[in-house]
Amino acid sequence: MMAVYYTCKHCKVDIGRLDVNTIETTNLGFNQLTDHEREEYLSYDDQGHVHVKSICEDCYEMLRRNPDYHALDSFIQ
Repeated sequence: MMAVYYTCKHCKVDIGRLDVNTIETTNLGFNQLTDHEREEYLSYDDQGHVHVKSICEDCYEMLRRNPDYHALDSFIQ
């Protein structure tokens, strides 16, 4: 069984996990990513699991309320 792990790229909190027998990247929308985005947001471990850097609700709200934070490398203190 393979898994897709979602982690917030800002605060590193675990967002969730999908357990699947096979991963159809088109069903997950990975085919919509550019090559650069795939390199930046997707990684694979030795067991074949996919790790996706995403954004959690708290960080999303923080960025929505403070759009100038987008210019920072890190806004988590």
